[in-house]
Amino acid sequence: MFLNYFALFLLLFVFLVFVYGIIYIHDIPYEIAKKRDHPHQDAIHVAGWVSLFTLHVLWPFLWIWATIYRPERGYGFSANTETNSRLLNAGERINQLEARIAALESTSPPSQAS
Repeated sequence: MFLNYFALFLLLFVFLVFVYGIIYIHDIPYEIAKKRDHPHQDAIHVAGWVSLFTLHVLWPFLWIWATIYRPERGYGFSANTETNSRLLNAGERINQLEARIAALESTSPPSQAS
């Protein structure tokens, strides 16, 4: 009689571990997205649950979607430092140009209307 209850307990335990294991595995892309501060982490989390109910069809794509984003470069695929440095300095260059325009406007004589 004891072996029957032990087998029933073992069967339920294995079933629960299996179910919770699948749920844990489906949250891996969301955890990656949360760790990387992904802008679409809520969508990845919901799509993980949808993938759970659609026989895991979306899960590989969610993994790719979550891992392709990097906080320092976004979805960029190249690590060209020259291009990145030019893009980072673009804001500074715009500020310099605006200052030069303001200086030129302040030194030019006022235009006379006819």
